[in-house]
Amino acid sequence: MTTPTIAEAVKHAELILEPHSDSPRLDAELLLATLLGLPRSALIAHANEAVDLHHENAYAELIAKRAGGIPIAYLTGSREFWSLPFKVSPAVLVPRPETEILVEHALALLPRDAHCSVLDLGTGSGAIALSLAHECPRWAITAVDISPAALVVAAQNAKTLQLTLECRLGSWFEPVPGERFHLIVANPPYLAANDPALAALCAEPAAALIAGPTGLEALSAIIAQAPAHLCARGWLALEHGITQAPDVAQLLQQRGFDSIRTYSDFSGRPRVTLGVHTQH
Repeated sequence: MTTPTIAEAVKHAELILEPHSDSPRLDAELLLATLLGLPRSALIAHANEAVDLHHENAYAELIAKRAGGIPIAYLTGSREFWSLPFKVSPAVLVPRPETEILVEHALALLPRDAHCSVLDLGTGSGAIALSLAHECPRWAITAVDISPAALVVAAQNAKTLQLTLECRLGSWFEPVPGERFHLIVANPPYLAANDPALAALCAEPAAALIAGPTGLEALSAIIAQAPAHLCARGWLALEHGITQAPDVAQLLQQRGFDSIRTYSDFSGRPRVTLGVHTQH
């Protein structure tokens, strides 16, 4: 039996993935390039080269996993976010492009060249915290997560990117008793336990997705506790579900926040709400 060429292997994989992926060609190319240790662009130059039996079998396994719903980032072990390469594993959520909206607006809240203290709650891979650290080296950033495995990933990403990040283990504000920050950011779990969107996210950690019966539990807890951990006129910036902006804004208002604003993601859906705390 003749072994397929790179071009043939990609085409076959693309056909398999078509019913299971929004980007079957891209997925097929990324998985083979990762397996062969090549940049994706090099697949064209090597299109007529044969794929040896070892790689052919390994590729078939990867394609089967992708067709079974495993995110491409877990299979390649990495995901780009804020133009930075992040290691990811099933211990953390795959960073989403819409979360860059949170980074973008958080950066506008404080002077980039000042010594500011920032807290990232539920840091996961460290994507938000490390993107902020990359843009603002003078900011002191603390990253909290309840998952030890997630903090390992975040610390590895900090080391790879040569950025400073203080990682602490615990639930929300528990690891920072008595401390105050100029800015708190969070992309917490915000799906309700019965949200139909969960069916497509079964490979990702449920604890990072599901907040509880309503989906507002984590957001509400963070907003309630944030004032005790913010400096005077400190900011809280939160990512949330596309239907939750009015609830989040109301919760912020009830807890003494002002200048409350909501920003939409690239698809025009309300995604990030923030406010400054003015009452002490």
